[in-house]
Order: sequence, then C-alpha cells, then structure tokens
Amino acid sequence: MKRLEGKVAIVTGAGKGLGRAFCVGLAKEGAKILAVTRKDMGGLAETVRKVEEAGSEGEFLQIDVTSSGQTESMAKFAKDRFGKIDILINNAAFYGGLKRMNFYEISEEEWDNLMSVNVKGTWQSVKAVFPYMKEQGKGKIVNLTSEVFFTGSHGFVHYVASKGAIVGLTRALAIELGPYNICINAVAPGFTDTEGSRTIADVTKYDTSKTPLRRLGVAEDIVGAALFFSSDEADFITGQTMLVDGGRAMH
Repeated sequence: MKRLEGKVAIVTGAGKGLGRAFCVGLAKEGAKILAVTRKDMGGLAETVRKVEEAGSEGEFLQIDVTSSGQTESMAKFAKDRFGKIDILINNAAFYGGLKRMNFYEISEEEWDNLMSVNVKGTWQSVKAVFPYMKEQGKGKIVNLTSEVFFTGSHGFVHYVASKGAIVGLTRALAIELGPYNICINAVAPGFTDTEGSRTIADVTKYDTSKTPLRRLGVAEDIVGAALFFSSDEADFITGQTMLVDGGRAMH
C-alpha cells in the first residue's frame, strides 16, 4: 500500500520547482492534490498533468496566500472536491528574481511584499485548513524554511529573516495545534537547482566544496523529507525543522 493512499494534500506555490516536485511526489504515494499558486497558471496546469501521470487525481486553483478570503476559498474547494484535507505543504514564497543588496538598500515595499508572502501567507494557509483538520481529528502541515536561517546569506537579509520566522512560527503553532492531533514541521532546503534559484544565481558556479555530499541539490532531493512529515510515520513528531542540504549546515 502507498504511504499516502486516500490522503488529500494542498500544495501552495505549485506552478514549478519545489512545489511541482512535492505535488508529484505526494501523488506517487497515493495523495490527491490541490495545487495552487498566484500567477503561473500554465505551470500549474502542467503540474496537475504530471500528478495525473503519476496515477492520482489533481485540481488547480489560482490563490494569493496573502489573502485570508482566498486561502479560505482554497480550503473550502479542497474539502468540497475531495471530502477532506489531510496535508498542507506551505511552499509559496517570494524568492525568484531577488537581487542581492545591502540591508540598508532594500526598499520598504520589497521587505513588506516578501514578509507578506513568506510569513503571513504561511499563517493564513494554516488558519484556513485548521477547522477541517480539527474536525477530522488529524492533520499534517509542512512549512518550507531554508538553510539560510542557520548560515545567513549576504544580501538577502529580508529573505533570511522571513525563513527564520517560519522556524519560529512552526514551533509556536506546534504547541497550539498539538491538542488537535495536528503535526506541523518544517523542511529547510539548502540552495537547490530550481527555476527560481536560476533567476538569482548561476547554479553552475555554486561552490559545493563545503557540502559533504559534494553536489548541488535538486528539487527531488527535498521531496523525501516532506513525504515523511506528511505520512503516518511522523505521527509523534511536531515542531521540528529538518535540514536537507547535503550536510552543508548541521544542527
């Protein structure tokens, strides 16, 4: 039997990259998928096509995670279409296209936009699925943070701060969600070769000398941790952050 047979998962930021990889990985393990994103509807349709190729059911929806009304619509759509919500993967993030700059050069608008998507959007999505998970007496939530929380990254102070906030949010929510048998954990990828990463750096020049496994990660490397946290195998794990970076940072 597949690990997620009969489960229903919502994946945000699912138009490409890590989000698509999560959707396909969950689908291969039997989960039905609601894939959402704010802009890339063509990519989202392709994600659902790949979900169906993997042998599962998928739907897609245009959702801005910074809007409480839209995240509530997202959760209601999943419940109406599939009957329940077992898993939420909070992958949506303001990341692609970021330019490195000193902290004092970052505009207030960019800071606010990034925090709104990366932190507020995660909180909004958790709020939206909570009533459904509470009602069924179980749920799994996986938040995407980053290795940069542990190592810092010059020129991306707002992104690093937002990913640190996700670690804190995950821990605080674990305390509040635990009594309802809802587990919430975080996955912290290292720099990963995705479409988004290619808009901010030349991935072919990434220095892997400090990475024990001596290579750059790809989207599929991150899927296993999310699958584990989404499965019944992780029923007694909550509030944790798992680094998936080839050993570059250790804690």
